[in-house]
Order: sequence, then structure tokens, then C-alpha cells
Amino acid sequence: MVFVLFCRLNRTLASVLVSPRHLSSSSPSLSILRDRYGFVAPRSLLPENPNSSPGDRGGGQAKKKKKKPPYRPPSSLDRAGQKPLHSDLPFDFRFSYTESNPNVKPIGLREPKYSPFGPGRLDRPWTGVCAPAVDPTVTSVDGEGPCNAELEEKWGKTRERILGEPLTPAERAFLVDKCQKNRTKRQVNLGRDGLTHNMLNDIHNNWKHAEAVRIKCLGLPTVDMQNVCTQLEEKTGGLIIHRHGGQIILYRGRHYNPKKKPVIPLMLWKPHEPVYPRLIKTVIDGLTVEETKEMRKRGLAVPALTKLAKNGYYASLVPMVRDAFLTDELVRIDCKGLNKSDYKKIGVKLRDMVPCVLVTFEKEQIVVWRGKNYNSGAHCNSEEKLCSLVNDSGLGAEKSNDSIHGQNTDGCIPDQSSDSHTIDQSLDDESVVSVM
Repeated sequence: MVFVLFCRLNRTLASVLVSPRHLSSSSPSLSILRDRYGFVAPRSLLPENPNSSPGDRGGGQAKKKKKKPPYRPPSSLDRAGQKPLHSDLPFDFRFSYTESNPNVKPIGLREPKYSPFGPGRLDRPWTGVCAPAVDPTVTSVDGEGPCNAELEEKWGKTRERILGEPLTPAERAFLVDKCQKNRTKRQVNLGRDGLTHNMLNDIHNNWKHAEAVRIKCLGLPTVDMQNVCTQLEEKTGGLIIHRHGGQIILYRGRHYNPKKKPVIPLMLWKPHEPVYPRLIKTVIDGLTVEETKEMRKRGLAVPALTKLAKNGYYASLVPMVRDAFLTDELVRIDCKGLNKSDYKKIGVKLRDMVPCVLVTFEKEQIVVWRGKNYNSGAHCNSEEKLCSLVNDSGLGAEKSNDSIHGQNTDGCIPDQSSDSHTIDQSLDDESVVSVM
């Protein structure tokens, strides 16, 4: 009997403690909970003033929450409040430094001028082809101002200071071995666009972690490797210490400081190529219309000198064409599988480096004619002159006394397949290049 009464008393007490009415209005029930279980009611459940409104709870006026600003996605084009970048590099900014020739002026633009660096990101104006280092439209009252010659001279002194003393043979061999494929995967690929502007930034980023970087060259730029080596050294400020085929080892210098690397603004997109004069003329100079048609037919019928592989190494193409002109007046090169713009640019390089006359690009073939006044002896003289210039300048082996004839101390044999450092820019549009 006593047990039954005790159970009923516990049930009554539990109902009183759990009842919502008592929790909300009865202060003794809250004190029982606090005394028995150590429960402390939040201030929202225990207002100081029962007659106060819900907005006044918590003591005093409630603080208004600050509204979050609307979300704005990150955009590289948003330059609000930021000054345009300034770069002290002395050369004109181009999309490609090896596949364009500043001496060739376009006859028009495909689209209105807009800077590939983005609006307001660079303090150099965009001409549609390049961003010149010195704005030709701005002149001072006294007629004085920096020019490209002064900037290049200053850049040359800076480059010599950073390179420091020449590398010893042991140091050179150590760096070359350190950059081989079996030692590191760090590599910069140079493809059909050649040495692009953004590639300069990639090379400097690799120089943060290594003294030298390996550059792999394939495709169209390898027709003139001498120009590739020259542009790499001039634009980056480094030194080529080794070259084997299309593989180049570029050294940064003894006193190179990654924290003081030059400012290189990045191009956000590839600019459209401007319009240049036609490559293939309706009638070849010195020939009649009938002779031109007959020559194009014979050119497509002669045996192919070679077949170019896609993304191959074409450094031996110019010597092959020169040797073929000793016996034949027409040479055909099979370019099946290559992009149309690629084999047209190869034809332009052959026209300027052999030199020769472009006949046709029909059926994915390059047909060139040696011309009426072809002189094979002039090429030997130009090659000997180029070799002497290369040995004097010391490509990849400046200020070195242990170079041998025809080969530098870095084991790099000078490329004798070119007698010109400039490359004309060809076109990849039917409206610009006429294929007969």
C-alpha cells in the first residue's frame, strides 16, 4: 500500500514539473529545475519585464544585423580602384615573338582594336598587333624621352649583371644533367605559336625553384631554331647553356632574384591575327599566265622531297630544300595532316630563308620554285657568316675560351639552316592567302 502511494506521488510530481503551463508561468517550477538539475533558463524564456515586447527581450534595444554585401564573382576584368600595371621590359609586347615579324605591316584588322590584357590592366596602348614599349603618339615638349635603344641598352646591362661570371664546364655539366628527363619533370613546351608572351611568365615561375629550365620545341618554330634561341635569350634575360635538337636548357644567371623578377602582365586571350598581303600571286613575277599555270601543274606532279609529320622537328627542312635546288627547279613538300595555317607559315619561312618563290599550297602541298637567278654559292657565304657571328656572340657560351670551331662549349652546334633572324607572319584565311 505504501509503495502504491509513493508511485502516485512521483507521477503527480513529474506531471507538475513537465507541465508546459508550469514551465512558462510558474517560477517555483523553474527554481525546482534549477535546484535539482542545475538548469538555467535562457533569457528569452525568462524575460526581465513580463510586459515587454519580444523585440525588447535581452535587455535594451536589439542591435540591427548588418546586411551582407551582395555576392560578386571574382573577375579579372574588374579593375575598380586599381592602377594599370607598368612593366619596364624594353621590347614590344606581342602574342608570339618568334612567329611574327615587326617589320611586316598589316593592311587591316579583322576586329576593332582591343587589348588582350584586358581593359585598364596595362599602361601600354594596343595597336592591334602589339603593345609598344614607347608610345609613339606621346612626345615631350623638349623632344626628349626614352626610346627603344636606351631601354634595350639598360636591359642589356641588367642582363649582364644578373648572369654574372660565366659558368665553368663542371657547373654547366651539372646543370644540364640536373635538367634531364630522368632527373626532373619540370619542362616548358614551345609549340606552334612559338615563344608566346605568357610563356615568359612560365619560365620565370620555373626559375623560382630551379636555376635552369628545360624547354621542348616542336612544330612550326623549329624551322628556324636560331631565331628561337635568340628570342629566348633576349626576352627572358637568361642564357642557353645546352641545346640538343629541339631541347633547350635555359639558365637564369648567378645573381637572379625571384622576388625581383620583371613585371610580366598576362594576356587574357589570344588576339585575332590582322590581315596581311596575299602570299600566292595570280601570276609569278617574270612569268606569263600560261607559264604560271604550267609550273603549278608540274609542281604538283614532281616527287615529294619529304613528308612533314604533325608537331615534328623541322630544323633540317631548309638545308634539304637548298640541296634539292642544286638539281631541280621545283620542290614539293607533302604536308598532309598539318593545319592549313601551319604549312602556309612554313612556306613563308622557306620563302625568306632559302630564299625561293611560293608557287601553290593546293592539296596540302608546298610547291616552291628556285627562281631564274638562283645562286647556290650565296648560301654558303651566308652560312659561313652566320657561323662566325654565332661563334663571336657565343650562343649559350658567352665569354668562354674553350669553344671549338662550329660548336659551343655547351655542346650546342649552331644551326646553319637559317640566314635570317626574322620570320614573316603568314595568314590562315582564304580571304588573305590565295591558293591557285
